[in-house]
Amino acid sequence: MAGPIHYEVYVRKSAPSAWTLLIATEDRKHAIETAEDQLNDRLAIASRVTKETLDPDTMEFSSLTILTLGAPEEKKKKVADPAIRPACSGPAELYSPHARALIGRVLEDWLKREGVTAFELLHRPDVAERLEASGVELQHAIQKVAVPESQATGQDVHGVVRHYQKLVEQGMARLRKAGRDGHFPALEGRSIADLAHRLAGSSDRAFSMGGVIAGALKDRRGARERLGALMDLMDAAPADGPPRALVVVVVEQIVAEMLAVRTNLTEILGPSLDQGANLAAIVRMVAPAEMDSLLRMDPRLALMMPDVDGPAARLGVHLAAGEFPLLAASLARLVTRELTSSRRLRPADPVGEIDILRLLAMALTASAGRLLTLEEVQTAFVERSKSLVTADFVGAYVNPCPTVLAEAEQLTRLCENVTGGANKRAAARWLSACISSLRFETEMRQAVPGGPSASQKLATLARLQRAVRAAHLGEHDQTQIAEAIGAVGTNLEADANLVAQIVRAQVSAPQKLAALLKLATGEAGPLGPAADRARSEAIKLLRAPDVRTALSAAPESVAALKSLMQAAGLAA
Repeated sequence: MAGPIHYEVYVRKSAPSAWTLLIATEDRKHAIETAEDQLNDRLAIASRVTKETLDPDTMEFSSLTILTLGAPEEKKKKVADPAIRPACSGPAELYSPHARALIGRVLEDWLKREGVTAFELLHRPDVAERLEASGVELQHAIQKVAVPESQATGQDVHGVVRHYQKLVEQGMARLRKAGRDGHFPALEGRSIADLAHRLAGSSDRAFSMGGVIAGALKDRRGARERLGALMDLMDAAPADGPPRALVVVVVEQIVAEMLAVRTNLTEILGPSLDQGANLAAIVRMVAPAEMDSLLRMDPRLALMMPDVDGPAARLGVHLAAGEFPLLAASLARLVTRELTSSRRLRPADPVGEIDILRLLAMALTASAGRLLTLEEVQTAFVERSKSLVTADFVGAYVNPCPTVLAEAEQLTRLCENVTGGANKRAAARWLSACISSLRFETEMRQAVPGGPSASQKLATLARLQRAVRAAHLGEHDQTQIAEAIGAVGTNLEADANLVAQIVRAQVSAPQKLAALLKLATGEAGPLGPAADRARSEAIKLLRAPDVRTALSAAPESVAALKSLMQAAGLAA
């Protein structure tokens, strides 16, 4: 229950001044008139009336503003916290993975034109000098970093810009000095293994080895040639221990930044490959054991695997040996990023796109937990499945189909290969529209000279119905599509009077029963009214004394029919 109520009037005498209490009264009308008089008599530039209600339990007032008049209150500028400092405070912090990734983003275009990575920029004096000489590029990069950081932290933007300008100057000066002092010896006439052993004990070994390996790429042009040079260094590296780890860590960082650029990846794997083949090649490199296991189970999948040769094949050997774990995880995430993008994997081959997606899904799911979590893999393929149920993709996917039956079979395969509840429902709608169409029923019931017989068509419909059940659609969609197939099968059987023909056929009783039971169980025809008729006729035959006598005289025939009778729900 609310307690006593009163009203308070506050005023501001000038724009920058704060609100001050003028009066407190229990009369609402008097409070509002006083607030208006303050403005009319120019005694204040703004006034406000609040309703104050006392809570009897806590003895605290709750305030509600019921009137505000006059000039709006000025927004106070956010005061920067003096304890907040820029993200990077010293040249050494520019070499952290986070800082290198940021440098790669803000200088992306310049690094592509120069054909280098952010790691090389931080370890090669000649590349740093070219950036310094560019002027505008460097200034824009600093602003791209400073402006968002100042807005997020409340720091003065000019101060942050000056800080990073000074930091860049210090970093470049440190890099030039290291080059003049011989911290980055050239590899001409000496072995990378000898240098690794000599640097293994020094305090700045990572910086020095980074400069050595980055310098070895100075005259290399093109991603394929540069990767080949790095693999040569890996071959010449020490066999094991800290010296080898020193080389491996640097090479891994350069290769990871190099392969993060899509054009470099295309050049290394082969410009003739489409995006789907590129992703398959990457998965083959990062998950070789899982991919080899899949290829052994189904050798036909090997037809979709591109040939990986040259430096990419050499890199795959090191990835398979587990030497580049961070690079492997980075490449696996690159695959998931591409899967969640809108780019088609095989623009000219929708059927091939589904094939390659199936291969990628199996390989990445098998490797889940080592490179990616199962949730990451599932999310990527759910996102990719959204593009498989669009009108454009489905139209291109079924366009080559010569018949509506072939179209239905292709759409059933689409239902099987998409994932995610919403995507399954969308694919089911395409399939349902196809099977429920008049064109589908007309084509199936139409007798074509030299074409398939009614029994062959019924067997085809049975296979289609089983494929729909295997696609793991929602219960409602699966039932609806299965019933539509069953209805077409019923009309087709009625046109041919197939069940009656089987009953009248001049063959043995076991042969008649076998034919009827295959129809009744959905093996030789789709489940539905036609299957129910076949089951009824089979029951009638089983009850006939002469049939039972014939079956008793041929126990081997009963053994052959036993599984069919059990499937049809009949006592064996």
